[in-house]
Formats: sequence, structure tokens, C-alpha cells
Amino acid sequence: MRYKVNRGRVRLTASIVGAALATLAPAAGQETTSAQAASQASQSAPESGADGTLVLDAVVATAPGGDGAASQSRPAVEGYVANSTYVGTKTDTPIIEVPQSVSVVTREQLDDRNVQTLSEALAYTPGVEIGVFGFDPRFDSFYVRGFDMTYTGIYRDGLRQPASPFAIYKTEPYGLDSITVLRGPSSALYGLGSPGGLIDMTSKRPTATTFHELQFQTGSYQRAQGQFDLGGPIDPAGVFSYRLTGLFRDSDTQLPGVKDNRDFIAPAFTWRPDAATSLTLLGGYMNSLTTGNPGFYQTPEGELTHIYSGDPAFGDFNQNQFRIGYAFEHKFDDTFTVRQNARYSYVSADAKYTQIDYVDFATLIANRSTGRVIDHLGTFGVDTQLLTRFSTGPIDHLVLTGVDYTYAQYNDKVGFGSAPDLYLFPAQPAYGSQFILSPEYSYNVDQLQGAIGGYIQDQAKFGPLTLTVSGRNDWVSTKTNDRFALTETIQNDQAFTGRVGLTYLSPIGLAPYANYATSFVPTIGTDAAGAPFRPITGDQKEVGVKYQPPGMNGLISAALFDITQYNSLSQDPANIAFQIQTGEVRSRGFELEGVVNPLPGLNVTLAYTALQQRIIVGDLDTVGNAPSGIPAQSFSIWGDYTLPTDAVLPGLGAGFGMRYIGASYGNDQNTFMNQPVTLFDAALHYDFSALDTRLSGLRFQLNATNLFNKQYSTSQAGFGYWGQDRTVIASLRYRW
Repeated sequence: MRYKVNRGRVRLTASIVGAALATLAPAAGQETTSAQAASQASQSAPESGADGTLVLDAVVATAPGGDGAASQSRPAVEGYVANSTYVGTKTDTPIIEVPQSVSVVTREQLDDRNVQTLSEALAYTPGVEIGVFGFDPRFDSFYVRGFDMTYTGIYRDGLRQPASPFAIYKTEPYGLDSITVLRGPSSALYGLGSPGGLIDMTSKRPTATTFHELQFQTGSYQRAQGQFDLGGPIDPAGVFSYRLTGLFRDSDTQLPGVKDNRDFIAPAFTWRPDAATSLTLLGGYMNSLTTGNPGFYQTPEGELTHIYSGDPAFGDFNQNQFRIGYAFEHKFDDTFTVRQNARYSYVSADAKYTQIDYVDFATLIANRSTGRVIDHLGTFGVDTQLLTRFSTGPIDHLVLTGVDYTYAQYNDKVGFGSAPDLYLFPAQPAYGSQFILSPEYSYNVDQLQGAIGGYIQDQAKFGPLTLTVSGRNDWVSTKTNDRFALTETIQNDQAFTGRVGLTYLSPIGLAPYANYATSFVPTIGTDAAGAPFRPITGDQKEVGVKYQPPGMNGLISAALFDITQYNSLSQDPANIAFQIQTGEVRSRGFELEGVVNPLPGLNVTLAYTALQQRIIVGDLDTVGNAPSGIPAQSFSIWGDYTLPTDAVLPGLGAGFGMRYIGASYGNDQNTFMNQPVTLFDAALHYDFSALDTRLSGLRFQLNATNLFNKQYSTSQAGFGYWGQDRTVIASLRYRW
């Protein structure tokens, strides 16, 4: 079961635990054929960086162990424009040749916007809907092409980040080099997943040159934060290198008595004994503290109030997570390369919350209840890949074969109880002044899941044409033990998924493409008659075009898509304690993205999404309607400019962004609307090296999110949420 606190209520819906306990996807490696490298290099031209100095367009550098950058040596991207990605094909391929819609949010863009959450990082990416649940510091929740990603589509370094109802990994953006969004079904390579796509995050890794950074931040809600990033070779020969990234934060939030505290540390170590072999160890630990309920009371008539539904007396959400894994690669010769990636990860979550069930406005008394959820999730995954290069006449092949295995163990304990009434005096209610007892547990379930998948992909290149064909079969077995009911169920699922895509790379930088892809994710649970649910599946048809303007560092892309998801779950109208599997959702849309560096020191991103989503099969009162909370249109633009060295105020720069979130329906019955809203973000920064060379590496930055403090709300499935208020953060960074 999935438990989600909504404005002082608890909503219980069946969770896709096949995704909650989902198989870790195979590790994403990288490889570049000589033809791909030549194509990529021919599209790259010298450009000027933000400080006016001449830099080369971001091209994948050759690294020991392969023709392209090794999977454990992925180079950081300079600027905003990424030219290659391993996510779309699990091989290092120019983005313009990937037959699917791809976006990359680079480290420089993350720094310029000083993003604090994964959701913020994706705010300017097409096809991604953030803020569907308003301001919620507990989780990074977002949709891609109208489909939920929280449980089914989050990856780190090519491996799936597991999730359960409350044991959901939280992401610290400071620990990332980049974020890649692959839109559309990706099961043909990654296995279990959403038809909307996936989000893959690349961790910071050891650097070939010495690098040090210290940063301090302060701002809204008594924020105090310090962070560091250190890396470089350990020995003169560079056989050993390291990276150590950390962050510590103490902060309040816009919610009464609610913290947003975090401790994060991520070590990495690389060993390269020779030019053909490399091993990188990647670790991480994070502890976070916030609230178990970010919601506000909503009246029975549906009016969202400003009465906070939680209570700091019984409202802490404590989460601990860690991961340890490795990425190994060995190149035998120019034909064969083998890789093996593995990771063990563990998440524990203890969420306490109160909720207001009813308010008597005549007496100003709020009746309340409580809940507590304790989740533990441990997952081990190992993935082995073989890359093979060969030619058949004029056709060059890059064949990827792989097999992965995952074992996941999960426990979910839940209890519900009552809390003392809260007196809502005309002044601020007395939050935190009453003792609230933790409830007894009434639900305790263990789940074990084993999954194995085998996959193969061929990238066949013939002149300007690249045909990409991928196929995979998954076998998943899940055992569920109910400790209270003393029952045990075993469910077995298997499915074949595939993708076929064709790209034409024209001599003028235009690359039209088309693809067809399918998705698969098993479900856990039964209907009221005890019958198990079928896996949720999906398919997509997509056509698009990508363009790299000659002589300019930039990438412009557009896509049309049509996705259908089958076997969706919905509430049983005859028995609200159960669900039925009759759902079918169709998502059609258009996406446009531009990421360009048109002038020295100027970076611009633009994104537009038009989405038409409909419930094709479902409850009688929802068939033909649009799923709630997903805007039909969205538009964003962000630009950052730094004055050149010959300007009046060299080193001074500013950024400005606008985000338009279109209208959407507030419930699946489509009886009321969420109004459109336009939000603005801004940045101001100064590089002190322009003032004095002895201050080289020192930078001040000021960022504001929701600059004009627009008050707005949104509803999803009939539950209302308030949006994020204005947040201002000042930072001082020193690099040497």
C-alpha cells in the first residue's frame, strides 16, 4: 500500500511496489565508435565561456579503457550545452543521434540557479511537471509526459534508485555533475519503468586535476549551510584519484515549526592500473529531517485554508540513506569491452504526522488524528555488459548485450491514532504545545523481490543513417508477507519490451528521427475477489527533429509523441478499500527545447510543452477526462549573462527566469480547475577575480525563487496544496 498525507488526510492507494521495490536498472556505460566521434567532433566549434575565455564545445574526451569516456570516467560538461549522453542508448552517443527526446541539465546550470532539490533542478526542462503537490520538503515528486516518476523512473549512475511508500531516496543536487531526462518508454534497456521516461543523475567522480571548493550559504527561514567539494589525483602518475563532496544544513521552512535539515557526504575513489582497466568506487550517506505532513486543512466544501494541518509536537520525518557500489571496465581490444556495475543501497524512514480531520469554525476547535509510518528498504543490484564493435560491409555496428539481477527487501509498518483537539484562536494556533502519543501499528508487511533481465541493442550506422534496435526480457518474482493477517502471497511476472528508432544526420546539422518503444512494470496486490493484478504496460510512437546550429554552441529539439498506458489501477467503486484494474490513459503532446550559448558569457534555455492527456478506460465518472494536476501547457525560459573582461564592471553577471504553468483540472472528475500561474526566478553574481587577481576563485551569488512571492495553490485528485513562497539564498564560494 502507498500512504500519502494530503492536507490533513491520509489517502491510501495501491502502490506499484514492483516499482517501489523495483529492479535496479543495468548500469549505463559509454562507448563511442570512430564514426560517432568524427560526427561529434565535426559538429563542435570553439565558443567563449561565461568569463569570455575561449573554450571548446563539450566533446567527450578519450579516457583509458575505451574509445569514448569510460562509464566510470564520464567527463563533466562545460557550460549549459551537452553534446553527448550515455542514458539514451547506454553507449556514449551524440544526443543528436539518439532516436528519442533527451535533455541534460549540466553542473553549470545547477550552479547558476543554485538549485536545492531535484524538482528545482528540473523546473526548466520540457515535458517535466513539478509542483503537482505544492510545497513538499519530504520528497522530490514530479511527472514526465503526464506519468508519475517518483517510484518508477529515478536512476543514479544508470542504476535505478529504489523507492517504497516513504523510503524514497532524497537527492542532494550538490553531489551531482549532471541530470539527464530521457522522455518516453525506456524498458527495452532499463527494465521496469514508467512510459513517461526516466531521470538519470550522474554523481560527481574523481577528477584528473586537483580541485577544491568551499561554499557557505544563508538566506530565508534562518538558513545556514556549508558545503565542500574536493578532488584530484592521489599519486603523481594519476593511477589513484579521489573525490569527496559534503554538505551540512540547518534551516526552517515556510511551514510552522518545520525544519529542512540535512547532512550529506559522498566519497569516490578511482583506480586505473593501466590504459585498459579502471575501477571506481562510489559511496554516499545522507540524513535529513523535515515534516511528516506539509498540508493545510481543506474544508468539506473543498476550500483550501491557511490552517496548517501538521504539528511539530508529533511531526518529524527522519530519513537515513546510504549507498556503496562500483563501476568496473576492461577493454580487451578494439572489438570487445566488458563492464560490471553493482550497488547496495539502503533507506530507512520514520514519518510521524498529525492531520486535521474537521474544524468547527463556530468554536474554533480542530479535531485531529495521527499516523506513523516506518519503512526500511534495502536493494542490491549487479549488471554486466559486453560491448562489441564490428562491421558488416558498409555498416558499422555497436552491439550492447547485458544481464542484470536485483534483490530487494522491504518492510512497511503503519499505525493510526487520535490527537488532542487543537484550539484555533484568532492568533496563531498553539502548535507544539500538547503531548501527542504515537499510535499502535495496525499494518506490518514484508516484501521480497528478485528480478533478472537480459537485453541486447544494436546501433547500426550506414552513412548518415543510424538504426537503433533494443530488446529486453524481464522475469520478476515478488513474495509478500502480511505479519498481522499471517498470509503469504507469491506473484510472478515476465514481459518482453523493445525499442526501434531511426535517425538521419544531415550535413547541415538537422537530425530528424522516429521511434517506437514499450514499457513494463509489475504491480502488487489483488482486487476484492483476490485476483492478482496484471503488469502495467505502455507503448509510445514519437517523431522529432534535433538541430545543432553550425558555428554555434547549441542544441534545439522538437518532438511529437503519443503514449498509451494500459492496466492502470483505480479505486473500486463497489469497495473503496480495494482497487480495480481497468484503467487506460493516453498522453499526446508536443515538446520544444533550446539550449544555446549565442554570445560569449550568455547561456539561454527555453522549454515549451503542450500535453493532451485523457483517461480512455476507467471509472464511469472519469472516462474521457484529463488526469488531475497535469497542466495542458507550460513554458519556461532562463538566461544568464556575465559581463566580459573589457566591460565597465567585469565579472558581474545576472540571471533571470520565467516559468508559466498552465491550467489543469483539480480532480479526475474534472469538476474544477487549477488556475494558471506565472513565476519568476532571478540570480545576481560577481567574480572577485575581476577586482583583484589575488581574489581569483572567490564568487558571491544571490538567488531568488518565486521572486515576486506569488501566492498560489494547486489541487490533484481533489486534494489542495499551497505552492512554494519566495526563497532568497546568498552564497559565497571559493575555488582553488
